[in-house]
Amino acid sequence: QLQLVESGGDLVQPGGSLRLSCAASGFTLDYYTIGWFRQAPGKEREAVSCISGSDDTTVYADSVKGRFTISRDNAKNTVYLQMNSLKPEDIGVYYCAADMSLIVQAMCKFPYANHDYWGQGTQVTVSS
Repeated sequence: QLQLVESGGDLVQPGGSLRLSCAASGFTLDYYTIGWFRQAPGKEREAVSCISGSDDTTVYADSVKGRFTISRDNAKNTVYLQMNSLKPEDIGVYYCAADMSLIVQAMCKFPYANHDYWGQGTQVTVSS
């Protein structure tokens, strides 16, 4: 089965850290642009960070710059989102998506696009 599976979401205290994983099954992520998107309760889905499938180019939302880091390990067929200094406004369901045809700058502009693959999402909660 061809799919993306997110994991790593949890309940953490403000200032805490989480590492989300996006693992591909049935295909290789090597040449895909990957995006992380999130949707908070009552809010529209927004782009968090995207990474190129051809080089090390990355894109971050202003709200997470300096706190989040996107990376990929092609040997493990997995993309990660390291989230540090978490804030309550980081709450939401985090989704990863893969797209063969979009460059990284475009990927983060389309949080609702019909990308090649979408994961099911993983819940991140930040609370004391």
